[in-house]
Amino acid sequence: MEYIDSAKNALRTDFTWNRVGHLAARGARAFPQASVEYVLDKFPIIGWLPRYNYRWIINDIIAGLTIGLMLIPQGLSYAKIATIPVQYGLMSSWAPSAIYAFMGTTKDLSTGPTSLISLLTAEIIEALHGEEWSPVEIASAVAMMMGIYGMAIGFLKLGFLLEFISLPVLSGFISAVAITIILNQMDSLLGEPNVGDGTATQIRDIFQQLPQANGYACAIGFTGILLLTVLDQAGKRWGEKNRIIWFLSITRAFIALVIFTGVGYAVNHSRGASENYLFDVAKVQADGQEPPKVPSAALLSKVASRSIAVFVGSAVEHTAIARAFAVRNNYVTDQSQELTYYGVTNVFNSFFRAMGVGGAMSRTAVNSACNVKSPLSGFVTTAVVLVSIFKLVGTLYWIPKATLAAIIITAVWPLMSSPRVFYEYWKTSLADFISSMIAFWVSLFVSTELGIASAVGFNIVYVLLRQVFATVRSLPDAQSSTRSELPLPLSVPHGDIPSHVNLPPDVHVFAFTDSLFFPNAYHAKHAIIDTVKTMHAPIFNGSCGMEQKRQWSVTGEKRIAKLRRQAGITDGTHLPPIGLLVLDFGRTNHVDVTACTHMKAMVKEVRMYGGASVEVRFANMSEYVRQRFERAGWTLVDGWPAGSDGGSQDENKVTRVFDSLVDAVLAPRQLSTRLGTWGSEMSSGKSVKEGREKVSMREQV
Repeated sequence: MEYIDSAKNALRTDFTWNRVGHLAARGARAFPQASVEYVLDKFPIIGWLPRYNYRWIINDIIAGLTIGLMLIPQGLSYAKIATIPVQYGLMSSWAPSAIYAFMGTTKDLSTGPTSLISLLTAEIIEALHGEEWSPVEIASAVAMMMGIYGMAIGFLKLGFLLEFISLPVLSGFISAVAITIILNQMDSLLGEPNVGDGTATQIRDIFQQLPQANGYACAIGFTGILLLTVLDQAGKRWGEKNRIIWFLSITRAFIALVIFTGVGYAVNHSRGASENYLFDVAKVQADGQEPPKVPSAALLSKVASRSIAVFVGSAVEHTAIARAFAVRNNYVTDQSQELTYYGVTNVFNSFFRAMGVGGAMSRTAVNSACNVKSPLSGFVTTAVVLVSIFKLVGTLYWIPKATLAAIIITAVWPLMSSPRVFYEYWKTSLADFISSMIAFWVSLFVSTELGIASAVGFNIVYVLLRQVFATVRSLPDAQSSTRSELPLPLSVPHGDIPSHVNLPPDVHVFAFTDSLFFPNAYHAKHAIIDTVKTMHAPIFNGSCGMEQKRQWSVTGEKRIAKLRRQAGITDGTHLPPIGLLVLDFGRTNHVDVTACTHMKAMVKEVRMYGGASVEVRFANMSEYVRQRFERAGWTLVDGWPAGSDGGSQDENKVTRVFDSLVDAVLAPRQLSTRLGTWGSEMSSGKSVKEGREKVSMREQV
């Protein structure tokens, strides 16, 4: 009995058990409503379709047709990279666009086969060569495992795990993949026989066999590259002024496909057996879409571990493209929902013996350039691809392999990061440069799986070693340029804002509580953006203001509405604008390239929301952190010069750095362009509590 009483007392007084009970009760109360919201979030079309404007239908049809015409040559080309029959590239392309209309959170993203997925799939097929399964079966099994991983992370909202892939690692990895893809296409481009596998072997064989190159294939391939390049450059130069040139530019791959398929048919169809053809053709053969079939369990177990690299690379690429175009076109995307879609689509595709799919940068850029209005364009894209599968397969038989190689080479060439990018990594951080080089060279000469794994492993070890060998600084430190905290008044601990200082209501201060680097940089960026949008009103004609054209997406509106409810804000019309954003780096002893890049993106998004006149200031920044930002391309300037009125420089081009948070907040700034009533409140000295209740002026990030 005494034991039971002791246990009861422990349960009553134990902090952890009480916290668990509190969270369990809170979860039980929220479960019914949260369950409904969760299910609805999985189908964003329920939210945006009622807002659809029928005037948008023309834009969506044009965009859908254009992407469909792009998918035909790209699907065939990427299937060739994956070393599966090229018709399966088309069979992988019809479903993703239609599913995205129901589950996607961007209007611009175009999904389907990609060069990255194709190459990584080809490596798995090569590794399992000689076993009982065909290349098509292996590719569909890889797609299913990609889908399973995507659904697991998406449904559980674990998208943050992908942030462990830093930007330098991704740059090195994708550059190596692009070079590998180009090398893999050289035998088809030149018509060379017997080119081996592996980067070093391929380079040697390509040059050794130049005397045996097929002149006809070379003529077809290099003419194709010339045509594609000329149309691409013409579109960049004159596309904005001439819609015909713009359309020819974005459909250049389809134009090349039509022209050279006609050439292939004209010179080869009367030559009998394929051995007599002047150059190799694709020999597309299919009788419509194959019936569904579940990949074998034994094969799935074989490819499960190998598919992780394919998933990581393609999922990071997919979500990065979605985020980039959401920012560009002023709407909000949901990373976890994008991964859910990615998973569902790849599982669905795998039943139809299709290869894996994901977001593609080139098609997404064209989709955005077509001024697409909603994901409904995906239904048109699906229709175009299905017509090609059932009606055009016979014609596609005569596509020259050299033409497919030309389309692939010109598509993946822009994926390679320039040497300047890696030099920027070198200037900013030696560790980031090393991780990018590990990803590049290991992926290029060993394997892509080991390349990305070793680079991520290096980053993790580096982070742990920084913690193990953390430095301790003595105060006061004569060698340090950072002002000691000791002379600060007791009422201003760690440089915080004194209680007697009235903060203007258009000021928001954020304090980072730890180092800022690749695992947490994306989260920190969005924490700042979400708080600004929650606590401040947008500029009248900005990306979210009253004059902004009505957007198709409701994801961002729903998110901000939810955050404002949680903050107790019932009326958003009386919120102050954002005029000054102060970032406190007092507890930040390390930043990397990824963090500097995300902070640039954060400033851009805040200014799109609050207007170009929003000022951003840094405070309590150590010399080490400051140098990292400067080497990453930031222009940092010390405070205001004595006697300055705050209007001598364009604040969008420089970022002011102050020794303390107090100086950063109270230093003069350009007030003439700030908004009406709130400007008068600032000048009259109203306090934060009077200006907006329940708003915390300092957020811990």
